[in-house]
Amino acid sequence: MTTSFPFTAVVGQDDLRLALLLNAVSPAVGGVLVRGEKGTAKSTAVRALSALLPDVPVVPGCRFSCDPSAPDPGCPDGPHESGDGTARPARMVELPVGASEDRLVGALDIERALAEGVKAFEPGLLADAHRGILYVDEVNLLHDHLVDLLLDAAAMGASYVEREGVSVRHAARFLLVGTMNPEEGELRPQLLDRFGLTVEVAASREPDQRVEVVRRRLAYDDDPSGFTARWAEEEASVRARIVAARELLPSVRLGDGALRQIAATCAAFEVDGMRADIVMARTATALAAWAGRTEVLAEDVRQAALLALPHRRRRNPFDAPGLDEDKLDETLEQFGDDDPDTDPDGPGGGGGQPPSEGPEGGDAGTPPEDGAAGTAEEPGESQPAGAGSGERSPVGAAEPFRTKVLSVPGIGEGAAGRRSRARTEHGRTTGARRPDGALTKLHLAATVRAAAPHQRARGRSGPGLVVRRDDLRQATREGREANLVLFVVDASGSMAARQRMSAVKGAVLSLLLDAYQRRDKVGLVTFRGSAADVALPPTSSVDAAAVRLESLPTGGRTPLAAGLLKAHDVLRVERLRDPARRPLVVVVTDGRATGGPEPVALAGRAARLFAAEGVASVVVDCESGPVRLGLAGQLAGDLGGTAVTLDELRADSIAGLVRDVQGTSRRAA
Repeated sequence: MTTSFPFTAVVGQDDLRLALLLNAVSPAVGGVLVRGEKGTAKSTAVRALSALLPDVPVVPGCRFSCDPSAPDPGCPDGPHESGDGTARPARMVELPVGASEDRLVGALDIERALAEGVKAFEPGLLADAHRGILYVDEVNLLHDHLVDLLLDAAAMGASYVEREGVSVRHAARFLLVGTMNPEEGELRPQLLDRFGLTVEVAASREPDQRVEVVRRRLAYDDDPSGFTARWAEEEASVRARIVAARELLPSVRLGDGALRQIAATCAAFEVDGMRADIVMARTATALAAWAGRTEVLAEDVRQAALLALPHRRRRNPFDAPGLDEDKLDETLEQFGDDDPDTDPDGPGGGGGQPPSEGPEGGDAGTPPEDGAAGTAEEPGESQPAGAGSGERSPVGAAEPFRTKVLSVPGIGEGAAGRRSRARTEHGRTTGARRPDGALTKLHLAATVRAAAPHQRARGRSGPGLVVRRDDLRQATREGREANLVLFVVDASGSMAARQRMSAVKGAVLSLLLDAYQRRDKVGLVTFRGSAADVALPPTSSVDAAAVRLESLPTGGRTPLAAGLLKAHDVLRVERLRDPARRPLVVVVTDGRATGGPEPVALAGRAARLFAAEGVASVVVDCESGPVRLGLAGQLAGDLGGTAVTLDELRADSIAGLVRDVQGTSRRAA
C-alpha cells in the first residue's frame, strides 16, 4: 500500500492548506482551484487531504456510496432500507485529462438493453467520487465535453447517463479540486466559477524554507512509513480539529453585519451573479468554525474574500486574477460595525491560520506576483515610420472587438473545439459505421436495420429484437475542432505609426480572444529589421500570446520572406507533434517587403510554400491612407488564401458574419 506524504508535513503554502481544510470542514464551500508553477506541492497537498477526512458511512454493497441514514431513492443499486451501514475511508478519485466520457460517467451495456431490456450499468468516476473528492490535475487541459459533464454534475448533484432513450441516474456530490499551470492555458469561465475558492501558489524564495522542503522530501523518499509515523500525531490532531469544526459549524452565527460586508465586497469588485456572495458566506462560516468560534468576524470575511473572489473578478481572459487588498480593507471598514477589528495580520490572520507545520513553522508569505512581460526598456530613436532601423517603444492595443469566424475548409479530425468542421464524438449525427473498438455512440436505426433481416434465422419468437455484436453500429458525428492559429505579425517600420500599430494590436488581440473562446492553440511569429522571431511557440496559453503582443516593439525594415519562412518551420515542427490539429495562418501586414535582394519575389516564393501544402491562411491588410498598393491582396493570392481589411475583420461589418478561409486544406474532405 502506498503511503502518501503527510498533509501537515507540507512546508509553507499556508493559503493552499487553509483552502483545502475549509472544504474539509464545509464541503458546501464548493472546492478549490490551485493555480501555480510546476513543482510547488499542489498535487502533494491535495492527495494528502483525503487521509484527514473522516470516514464515510455507506450502504453495504452499494456501488454508489449511498448514505445509510438517507439512501438515494433512485439509486441504480437500490432501493435501500434505512439502517446501519459500514464506514469506509473517504475517497479521492483522480480524473485523468485524457479520460473518455464513459470512464467519467459510466457506461450502459447497449446490447443487453436492446435485447433484454436490462439496464446493465458500469459506474464511472463520478460515482466513485460521490461523497468524496474528485481531483483533476491539469484541469485546464481537460476536454470540453468532459468539462460540460462536470458542470452538469456539479450543478445538479447527480449524473445522468443516456444512450438512445435508455437512461440511468445516480447521485454525484463531490468536492471538486483542480490544479493547473496558467502557462498552459486558462479555464473556461463556466468551470472557473464552479470552484468555490482559488489559491495562487509559488515556490518560496526563502533559502531556509527551501532547505526544509528538500530535507523533508528526501526523508520521505528514504523511508515513507517512518516519515509518516513521525507526523502521525500532527495528522491526528488536524483530523480531530476537522471533526470538531464540522460539529460546531451548524452553531456558527453569520450576523447581518458580516452579511452586509460580504454583499458590499462582492458589489465593490463587480463580480458576476450571486454565487460569490454565497461562497463567501459559507467560507467565512467555515473559517469561524475552524477557529473554534460561533460568531463570524470581519477577519473571516476578509480572508473569505481573498480566497473566493480573485478568480471571479476577471473581466476578460487576459486579466490576471487577484484582489486589491487596499480596496478590500476600505470596503470592509466602510460597511463594518463599530468594532474596529477589521484588519488582522493579513491573509493568514485570525481564523485563517492553517495547522502548524512542525519544526520549520515558517510563513509561506504571499507568493510573488507574476509580472507581465515588460515593455522595451530603452525606446529607440524617434524616427518616422519606415525610416531605416530605428526602433519605437511598444504601444498599447486598441479596444478589442468581436471578429468574424475564420475557419479552415474541409473536415478535420483534430481535438474538439469550436472553430472548424470535424469528425468528433459529439455533434450532429451524419451517418453510421461498424465500431472499431468499444461502442460509444449507438446509431439505433442503423443497428435495427442491420439486425432485422436475421431475426427468423436467429429463432426470434417473442417481441424482443435478437441483437448480435455484429449488428451494432457506431454513429458518426460532425462537430467542431480546435485549430492551431499561428499569427505572423509585421512589426517593421512601415507599421510603426503609433495609431496604426495600436489598431493592429487591437485586431490581433481580438483574434486572440476569439481563439481563447474556440479553444485553439496559438503561436506568434514577428518580423522586423533583418530577421523573424518566434515570439511564442504554439501553446494553449492565449494569455501568454497577449502579453508578448503588448510588449512588441516596432521599427526597421520588412523581412516578409523571413517571417513566412519562420512560420513555415513552426508549422513543420508542430505537424510532427500534433498531426491531427489543422493550422490556420493569420498574416498581419501591409504587404510591403524590403531588405535584401529581390525581397518581393522572395516573399512570393515563401508564400507559395503554404499554398503548395494546402495550409489555410488569411492576410489581415493593414494598409492605410488614400493611396493603396494592394500588396496584401497579392500576398493572399500567393498564399492561396484570402485578404480582409481591419474594418472587414469586425463581425458586424457589412461583409457578413462568417468568412471561410479560401484555399485547399491538406485534410479537406
